[in-house]
Amino acid sequence: MERGHAIETRNTIYFRHDYDGEHPDMRRLYEQAKLDQWNAATDIDWARPLEGDGGLIADDLVDIHGTRFWDRLSPADRIEVNRRVTLWRLSTLVHGEHGAMLVCGQIVENVQGQDAKLFQATQVVDEARHNEVLHRYLALRLDGAIYPLAGNVREIFDTLLGTGAWYLKTVGLQLVAETFAVSLFRMLAESSKDGVLREVCKRIVQDEARHMGFGMLSLPALVAEASGAERREMEDFAVWTLNRTLRGIFPLAAYQDMGFSKAEIDEIKQLRRERAAGGEETAFRKFFRRDLHGGLVRNLRKVGLLSPRIAPDLEALGISLAPAAAAE
Repeated sequence: MERGHAIETRNTIYFRHDYDGEHPDMRRLYEQAKLDQWNAATDIDWARPLEGDGGLIADDLVDIHGTRFWDRLSPADRIEVNRRVTLWRLSTLVHGEHGAMLVCGQIVENVQGQDAKLFQATQVVDEARHNEVLHRYLALRLDGAIYPLAGNVREIFDTLLGTGAWYLKTVGLQLVAETFAVSLFRMLAESSKDGVLREVCKRIVQDEARHMGFGMLSLPALVAEASGAERREMEDFAVWTLNRTLRGIFPLAAYQDMGFSKAEIDEIKQLRRERAAGGEETAFRKFFRRDLHGGLVRNLRKVGLLSPRIAPDLEALGISLAPAAAAE
């Protein structure tokens, strides 16, 4: 039985009558997108055997690694928790890529520029391919299992799909979600135990970086010409999306399925917070945090949405606005 949910939307469609290009940089991004296409079915070495102990991501990326909870597990259970955390992360990404495909389809409809429409059509194809390739990976390495759509992911995409403003869709998807995705896929491409997963993530990173380019090209002029109210709307939407994204990345279901109690999970969450606050995170996690936060600050500043007004909100999310941190 198929699972899913319906979202009532009202999208304004702009039907162009003039098909000349008007944005050379956006046209170059479109041309690059055509050159960069790849086939999830044939361009990945799906026959490559699994390496190592059977785990899929670096053990350092499992929250309990290096704690008493990890020490008490048998070798088999350590592999199992690694695979369940991987399943949770990739399930979230599969759902996210599907949602991105739907949002980009809407942007094709309501953005006005010809070059923007053409590029967004290529992103629909890219997001479909990402959804496909990650689903194929789950079928190959994790027997087709998938965790349900998480509440924060559903809230983000229900909101993105429900708004009729292409620029809010772009702020939420291309500026915030894609920045997060690039950092996460880059970390997985560097650290995963499985060569197939590393290969998948490297190819996705190439596409996602291009998608971020759409926001960098389309938003600065819009922000510069926006009224005070419109600018505040975009700033608030960026903060809202960041909040939902950054506060929803704990693999609760994976630990529940491993039999951890609520009290134990609460302790694991606290240990994770303490590690982050004390700078004791693993090298991979430090890289992810530095890459993500630096990218967010840089991109918000580039499009004109990094204002003193939202600085306290970003600081509350742990995002430092200090020049040295932004430059890392």
